[in-house]
Amino acid sequence: MKQAFGFILLGLALAACASVRQEDLQSWVGAPVAALETHPVFITMPVIRTRASDGTEIWNYVNGRGVASCSAGGTLFGGPVNFASYTGFTTCMQGVAACNNIFLIRNGHVVQYSPVGTGGARCYTDERARPGGAASGTDYR
Repeated sequence: MKQAFGFILLGLALAACASVRQEDLQSWVGAPVAALETHPVFITMPVIRTRASDGTEIWNYVNGRGVASCSAGGTLFGGPVNFASYTGFTTCMQGVAACNNIFLIRNGHVVQYSPVGTGGARCYTDERARPGGAASGTDYR
């Protein structure tokens, strides 16, 4: 019984360590969009893109299972979609456990990175989430 309790405490402690780190988010500010398009982690995720009324591009790299159920069978990942389709996707995703890695892009550069959990999922970041992945450690600020 004590051993099982110890494993539960260890699991809770490790889960508490996994969090979104501000330094990982800030490392993207000013990064060229090419760094995002070729990132070794994000390139493995489906991305849905749209544009806000002020011209800001919104790129959402979705890390989760079952996202095809919200993406019209994956067709929303084929290219930029209108804002209404993007809103429908994000509404549907509220019921899907995923981390939505949302990047705001202006003039070819990242201006903000916000990981947002849906469906009960929690997002976390570490060095692998930075431009270039763990190998680079590039900071564009």
